[in-house]
Amino acid sequence: MNDATAKAQLGTADIARLLKLLPHRYPFLLVDRMFDMDRDESAVGIKNVTVNEPFFQGHFPSFPVMPGVLIIEGLAQTAGALCVHSLGETYRPQLVYFMGIDRAKFRKPVVPGDQLRFHVRKIRSRGRAWRFYGEAKVDGQVVAEAEISAMIVDTPETQDIVGQNG
Repeated sequence: MNDATAKAQLGTADIARLLKLLPHRYPFLLVDRMFDMDRDESAVGIKNVTVNEPFFQGHFPSFPVMPGVLIIEGLAQTAGALCVHSLGETYRPQLVYFMGIDRAKFRKPVVPGDQLRFHVRKIRSRGRAWRFYGEAKVDGQVVAEAEISAMIVDTPETQDIVGQNG
């Protein structure tokens, strides 16, 4: 299989699909689209950063900067959506919980008008627990990175959430 054929077989997720993969909703859904989804191995998520994001009202009014914790959350949402996607179309998504954030580094501020690309790559998985390395990039430059651990958890309450939104 050549590179072009392999690239064509990688998955994508538009916002409608992301709403089925993740329980997050506005204002906390931080991924607009995903592409290059390779099973549970790797993917790229996109977040278009706009000045009307609610967190910019207070962070900071005279110089809007996206909070670093939200950049890490965007990496985690990308990884979580990839994990749920890899379980197949018939899987009903549950909650994806953070288990750990390690080696987080912030290299450059993210401001309105930037397009964040969340590059995630699986380090390992065991059962419903995954560990990913993620880099957030703007214009090809790394602005943040971290190792993220998460687990998919089945809960009775999730069935209500999925029923309302799926």
